[in-house]
Amino acid sequence: MAHKIITFWKLHKYPLLFTLGSVVFYWSFGYDLNRADFIKLLMLYTGAFYFYYKLIQLQHWNFNFLLIAGVLFRLVFFSAEPNLSQDFYRFIWDGELINNGINPYLFTPNEILAQNQLIFPNAHNLVDGMGELSAKHYSNYPPVNQVIFALASLISNGNLLGSIIVMRATIILADIGILFWGRKLLQHLDKPTHNIFWYFLNPLVIIELTGNLHFEGVMLFFFILSIYLISKNKWLWAAPVYAISIMVKLIPLLFLPIFLKFFGFKRSLLFYISVGVGCILLLLPFYASTFIDHYSETVGLWFSNFEFNAGIYNLVKIIAVDFFKAKPWELIEVYGTIVIGFTIAIILLISFLRKNDSLQSVIISMLLALSAYYLLSSTVHPWYLIFLLGLGMFTKYKFPILWSFLVILSYYAYSNPDYAENLWLLAIEYILVMGLFIYEMLGYDIKKLYFFKNWPDA
Repeated sequence: MAHKIITFWKLHKYPLLFTLGSVVFYWSFGYDLNRADFIKLLMLYTGAFYFYYKLIQLQHWNFNFLLIAGVLFRLVFFSAEPNLSQDFYRFIWDGELINNGINPYLFTPNEILAQNQLIFPNAHNLVDGMGELSAKHYSNYPPVNQVIFALASLISNGNLLGSIIVMRATIILADIGILFWGRKLLQHLDKPTHNIFWYFLNPLVIIELTGNLHFEGVMLFFFILSIYLISKNKWLWAAPVYAISIMVKLIPLLFLPIFLKFFGFKRSLLFYISVGVGCILLLLPFYASTFIDHYSETVGLWFSNFEFNAGIYNLVKIIAVDFFKAKPWELIEVYGTIVIGFTIAIILLISFLRKNDSLQSVIISMLLALSAYYLLSSTVHPWYLIFLLGLGMFTKYKFPILWSFLVILSYYAYSNPDYAENLWLLAIEYILVMGLFIYEMLGYDIKKLYFFKNWPDA
């Protein structure tokens, strides 16, 4: 037995040390980090990202080792309260409302508290935790998300940590599902199966999903399962699964036109109808006469009011405000409307000008469409990039991995009491990401670049 342990240590000494180092960094992230401490956050994330790269470089052939490492990193956060985002308070609030027979789309938290009725014991604590901005708006989380929130609240009997653990377990299971079905999809596409670990071990995925309880991974799980079913020509089965993905987060809606050439007109029409029916059925339990107005109002805020970690928008803003004396609050409303139009136009151009006659081509088109949307958007929270990272695993493009590292620079804003962003840091992020994006789109091999020279074959 001792001989086997010694032999294993000699064979896997460095990967084991990298794994141990990652556990230490993730523990510090989960239990000993204030998001205002940007230097510590940046150092921990950079270290975790280096270990992530080295683990895959050295062990990309060893599925079981990387699987165990990925699960272990997630379990480190098991009892941690999210410390980079307060969104989880709103999740629990919505779940508590549902369990008390209240539709979360019909009332803002402030409206409910104004009634001076204590609906559930921790109501005031949850509203204080979610923050003033969330408390004055209606819920913008789609129905499948709401079901998860309600189950977490129900199972934990309203206990804060209990709700966090239930949601965290759901997210971990979704990531394991992505690993399983993503690996199968990579095999179908004749891609190296170890590519899936660029997602599964990515620090952004582990910290923002398991650590901070964002549900992009749950959306991605149903999306990948749907694409896998399509790869097996089970597109009618794929449609309701795709609808579930949309009803976790709305992003997969963007990709529906891209299927047109792949399916052909008649099959596309049936697929769209099936997806639409699935979405309607999932929405029905929450439908009310004011639902559409409230939900569209809240979603519209992302285009007309909010700005964070923006790329092209910040450049436009500097030019418009400094040279043309535009008013920032008016600019973002106009810009948001333009972005919607530009995004639709780009998706339609990608849908009709690219061949999209193979599943590989369809996935690349999705990657291009989502990249364009995020580059144009005025709000790109770090966890938004996880879907882009997931798509990238099925292509030869690696700029999403670079972006998943550089996006941590956006957290500098939380080191300031007024949440002011550092435009120089954002410039570094977007110049490097767009540089690699253009480099790869021109057809150059990333292995010609120094940082990528030892990259495992992909």
